[in-house]
Amino acid sequence: MSSNLFSTLPSDLDPDRLPRHVAVIMDGNGRWATQQALPRIVGHRHGAKTLKDLVRCCQDWGIEALTAYAFSTENWSRPIEEVNFLMLLFERLLRRELAEMQREQVRVSFFGDLLTLPNILQREIHTAMIATENNQGVRLNIAVNYGSRTEITQVCRQIAAQVERGELRSDAISEQLITNALDTSKMPDPDLLIRTSGEIRLSNFLLWQLAYTELYFTDVLWPDFNRVAFHQALLEYQRRDRRFGRVTAASA
Repeated sequence: MSSNLFSTLPSDLDPDRLPRHVAVIMDGNGRWATQQALPRIVGHRHGAKTLKDLVRCCQDWGIEALTAYAFSTENWSRPIEEVNFLMLLFERLLRRELAEMQREQVRVSFFGDLLTLPNILQREIHTAMIATENNQGVRLNIAVNYGSRTEITQVCRQIAAQVERGELRSDAISEQLITNALDTSKMPDPDLLIRTSGEIRLSNFLLWQLAYTELYFTDVLWPDFNRVAFHQALLEYQRRDRRFGRVTAASA
């Protein structure tokens, strides 16, 4: 679908109540391809186009940050041909889209266990992050080789080592200390999480960071998740009363 559709914020959305930070679990590429009688890799190509349009949509509608779950630590168990294709796809997309990200002022960052990725991909990631670090547009965060339990376990080990070395008292360990040690320490927690394809689970994604995030699940497969579908997710978000554990006058 053309990115010109809803190029400005739809009139039924309140610009003052938009999420600052949206996270997406991009699920359904393989099923989409199977339904089209196409190879799974074609679904991943279309899924990449969907992400690109969503970034532009966030830019158009005034949403500050978008975080995408691109490849989990569990995804290595997929067929080797598919894994290799995904690594190559990430590499080519970064190289091909960097100039456009610069023009549109997108700031891209990656998190996860990046050091175990192919060397060429690591270089492309580093190049993209350095080239866009001063951009002032949408912040695009991409989780690659990421698993939330691994992230939290590593933070626990780091803190335990500080305690063992006498650098930190155990009673100084706080939620903020843990938050500051996470891969996502430089970004606010997501306000809205969207998962496509009808699956209703978090799949080891941002378990700490999603504590008070609004969750939205849709049957739409990721390659079909266009601006109309995003509009519906934002409408649902704006209908909700975010209390963060507190009791408000409306809910009392």
